[in-house]
Amino acid sequence: MTKRSLEIRLAAPRGFCAGVDRAIQIVEEALTKWGAPVYVRHEIVHNQHVVQRLEGLGAVFVEELDECPTDRPVVFSAHGVPKAVPAEADRRNMIYVDATCPLVSKVHVEAERHYRAGREIVLIGHAGHPEVIGTMGQLPDGAISLIETDEDAYAFQPQDPANIAFVTQTTLSVDDTADIVAILQQRFPGISTPHKEDICYATTNRQEAVKAMATGCDLFLTIGAETSSNSKRLVEVAKRAGAKDSKLVASASDVNWDWFDGVETLGLTAGASAPEDLVQGLIAACRARFDITVTPFTTATETVTFKLPRVLAEEV
Repeated sequence: MTKRSLEIRLAAPRGFCAGVDRAIQIVEEALTKWGAPVYVRHEIVHNQHVVQRLEGLGAVFVEELDECPTDRPVVFSAHGVPKAVPAEADRRNMIYVDATCPLVSKVHVEAERHYRAGREIVLIGHAGHPEVIGTMGQLPDGAISLIETDEDAYAFQPQDPANIAFVTQTTLSVDDTADIVAILQQRFPGISTPHKEDICYATTNRQEAVKAMATGCDLFLTIGAETSSNSKRLVEVAKRAGAKDSKLVASASDVNWDWFDGVETLGLTAGASAPEDLVQGLIAACRARFDITVTPFTTATETVTFKLPRVLAEEV
């Protein structure tokens, strides 16, 4: 039986970013240095396949610090943690390694700078996301107001409209965030802005690649976790940019092949915490069912790397 033809448009950049690479490497290096178990507070990155692989190497994932014994090292996730967490680890004399993405740490530093300057701070982000919890936890309660939507931006009432600043979560939709920022700048012309865009290069690059290839796609699949903010934004971006349908899947095993009825062109990308083997697994699953042609769509080349924390190189 002749297989039906399927063109796969493959986005680049896709998958792991430098911050995710660094966070995973930190857990691996911690296991090499101290042996198993090494505890990790929250998922190191939002991908269950990554978490399960690290569990197999001896990592133990917990939700809170009080679940960790004091005689074993603990790693803080790439999303960042409130200041109270390392303070508690210090109080308990624990060894800890902070895997917070340096671009998230940059937002923390910005927020503290605005606070010291006496400004009221607005954080554009999603309530409950670990990165938002970590950023808001850098400062005393009430110092940061969270804005999630255009409506929130219109409704926000600062104490002093002439003395406010905004920062953003690093994994937001570039376009949605630009809309919120425009509203804030229209309402408060003097609002202080980040020195450099807070939305990280990897989030921006992955969204730009999707925008470049979505038009003409009958179906667009993003590989990523339901808990991954940047992956969910890619699904939205693909739909908005012209894909007829757009869905999030954790891996090839989550694909409903009925989705492919009438599909001649498939768009494919992966969120910043999704490993490349999941992409290749989905391509292989398509190859088993269709006569595929893979067309790469490359819109940027990423060369960013981040250094590992010094504590991993120090003598035990």
